[in-house]
Amino acid sequence: MERVKALLGPRGKKLRTLEKTFVADGLQSLRGALNAAVPSAPIIDLLYLTDSGLEKLRSEFAETIINKYEVIMVTDQVMAAMADTQSPQGILALCKYLPSDLSRFSQIPLKKIAYFWQIQDPGNAGTAIRTADACGFDLVIFSDLSVDIYSPKVVRSTAGSLWNIPVVDDISLDQLEEFSYSRDLSLVALDGGADDLLNGVDKTKATVLVFGNEGHGLPELAPAFQRISIPMQGHAESFNVASAAAIAMYYLSN
Repeated sequence: MERVKALLGPRGKKLRTLEKTFVADGLQSLRGALNAAVPSAPIIDLLYLTDSGLEKLRSEFAETIINKYEVIMVTDQVMAAMADTQSPQGILALCKYLPSDLSRFSQIPLKKIAYFWQIQDPGNAGTAIRTADACGFDLVIFSDLSVDIYSPKVVRSTAGSLWNIPVVDDISLDQLEEFSYSRDLSLVALDGGADDLLNGVDKTKATVLVFGNEGHGLPELAPAFQRISIPMQGHAESFNVASAAAIAMYYLSN
């Protein structure tokens, strides 16, 4: 219990990074974890369940699947003390993830990648991962100085997609450019001030879509980046980054 609280506490990010461990709670996250779709997905290290939580898992998964993992049964009171949510579902897991490393994708075919530079909002980050999963993207990358993608709010916002699509963090723009050059990937940056429009992107090419920070957009980019914008009909200053990502990823996937 103390380990869970430490991972969720004010200093949780440091511990999560050190131990490569995070907390996933609720049936939706565990559904993703137990049905992981990619080899590099986080793996369950330990399950905490209440009686009602165990029944929820049993209603969807065979006993043989649940029994693959170490399970600790706890009371509703203990679960409430551990969980990060107001109304815990009686299901909580400690999960291990792989260290960030683009080199493990060097031999894997990649056609559609989404990259987020210094994104800060947990909801935006989680929604971006979920959208990339829904649009059939191959990889999601976050830059250094982005939100902790293994924080409870981000994990919940992915709605289980964290286990369906590979995610790598702490990758600089220079590293992204070097990786893209080595894989012959086109770099397409969303920029509200760009003259070229989204429909000018060549969908036949393997592409990295690049999105900027919520408040400051993107920094100065190298000439290798094609800058494009999404046309708007109304008076809003710009799209929310998660909305822009959804539009651009959907366009590229069709």
